[in-house]
Amino acid sequence: MPELAVRGVRFNYQLDGPTDGTPLVLSNSLASNLDMWEAQLPVLLARGWRVLRYDNRGHGRTEAVAGPYSVEMLADDVIALMDAVGFTTAHYCGLSLGGMIGQMLATRHPARLRTLTLCATAAYMGPVDLWADRIAAVTTGGMAAVVDGTLARWFTAAGHQRLAPSIAAIRAGILTTSVTGFSACCGAIRDMDQRDTLRAITLPTHVIVGEDDPGTPVTAAQFMHERIRGSRLTILPGAAHLANIEQRVAFNAALFDFFDRQR
Repeated sequence: MPELAVRGVRFNYQLDGPTDGTPLVLSNSLASNLDMWEAQLPVLLARGWRVLRYDNRGHGRTEAVAGPYSVEMLADDVIALMDAVGFTTAHYCGLSLGGMIGQMLATRHPARLRTLTLCATAAYMGPVDLWADRIAAVTTGGMAAVVDGTLARWFTAAGHQRLAPSIAAIRAGILTTSVTGFSACCGAIRDMDQRDTLRAITLPTHVIVGEDDPGTPVTAAQFMHERIRGSRLTILPGAAHLANIEQRVAFNAALFDFFDRQR
């Protein structure tokens, strides 16, 4: 896959779709890489979208530079990548950490976004001890120390049975995530609090959450929905955190219905 050197970091990215297609940025969760959007990509390309996927700092094949990181930093990375590939503006869809970055983009760089889709995410993710424990765990035991707990949160029990091959690939991706990058992104989430800035978001916004998501639950999605004026809320049954994979058909239907209304 190609690389771009922006803001002192070598970013792995993938740009797909026709050069005159509607621009869309997809942003990943913590401990994942750009392959997490494979269930959405064929439909997007069939509809003529120009899709930018990328790996965050210290994730996938992107360089793992030393922290600390902040959500502001990660949002500015997106703008630099958009500039590098020629996206003046774009639709944006982010899941988990990607959704946190999306909230920051919507208040820090609102003129660069056309719409905002926030999936399985939250405006605040306390307590501080949660993130300190995860950083300590991987510092001592590597990513193997958190992989089982992560997958337990990301998929329902039924999903684990139904999607075993896909989850095996996701497990491998977690295990190859840089401890440096994971820890620094954990610190960015720990230090983030966007609860008071949500009301400043004026972009057309869609909030999507899995009904059984234990990490960023329905209550977190409702909180964002209530504070972003005119936003739309979709709750997907039978899905935990990675709803775009576990319930891909329902997720895609919700995603494209929102996009079609905005286009």
